[in-house]
Amino acid sequence: MLRRILPIVCLCLLLPVTAWSASQNQQTIHLRPSKTRVIFAAFCKRISDLWDSDHYSLYIPAYTWHNRLMYDSDQVKRYTENPWGIGVGKVITDEKGNTHMLFIMEFQDSWNKFEPYGGYAFQKNWYMDDAHDWSVGLGYVLGITAREQYSYIPFPLPLPIGGIQYKHLAIQAAYIPGLYNDGNVLFTWLRWDFR
Repeated sequence: MLRRILPIVCLCLLLPVTAWSASQNQQTIHLRPSKTRVIFAAFCKRISDLWDSDHYSLYIPAYTWHNRLMYDSDQVKRYTENPWGIGVGKVITDEKGNTHMLFIMEFQDSWNKFEPYGGYAFQKNWYMDDAHDWSVGLGYVLGITAREQYSYIPFPLPLPIGGIQYKHLAIQAAYIPGLYNDGNVLFTWLRWDFR
């Protein structure tokens, strides 16, 4: 169902703004696609390519580190730093060697409550060997989550990410910014690509 709807939604959002002008009693259409719409079109194409990809990935949440500089020691003791969970996704590497991911995972939050998180992720990679087996990268996640403390109402949570990868295995992390005794968490996970 989503495969049928996605191209239609992208097409509707990408229709360029048109300007009409009269010339010798005739109407001429001048198409002016904006740079934003071109970027959005490329983004929609990338999501569609990911959706159609047969390259799957498995996500295993590994560790949640609460920044000790931003927490009282008593507060940290109340939290769990073992985010047990699992996730699945699709992954592709583009012509520049960068990684694009579409994923959904669930894990235990700091209060040991169920938390889902999913979305689109991009990581710019730098390769450390000629065979392109080892790489390091930085990027971002455009994600959505829901937490028990907010009655599981979904909300956007874009995050910066980084990672290191050897062949099919990647270790990635996202930093969740925040205030004192809230947020400021480094969330790490393993990703295995089935290619």
